[in-house]
Amino acid sequence: MKPGAKKIAMERMQILIENAITNAKKDPELSQRQASIARRISTRYKIRMPYYLRMVFCKKCKSFIAPGVNSRFRLGRASVKSIRISCNLCGHTYRKIISQ
Repeated sequence: MKPGAKKIAMERMQILIENAITNAKKDPELSQRQASIARRISTRYKIRMPYYLRMVFCKKCKSFIAPGVNSRFRLGRASVKSIRISCNLCGHTYRKIISQ
């Protein structure tokens, strides 16, 4: 593998995810394809996606979820402050704990 390949792969993953988020309302199939290509790049070059890129994938069905388009983001009202993310494709809900 070339020395700068991992850096280029990371940049391409970021570009693909950004494009997928902007295209989510207009063309959902294109956004799913762009996100799957970004995932494939991360596995091919053995790069761990940063959290802000991993957050747009469902943890159960592994599909791309755009905030507000095919997923729901809610603030938790329990004693533990959290964000509840629900995938509209498979129905899975998971939480992200907010530190205080």
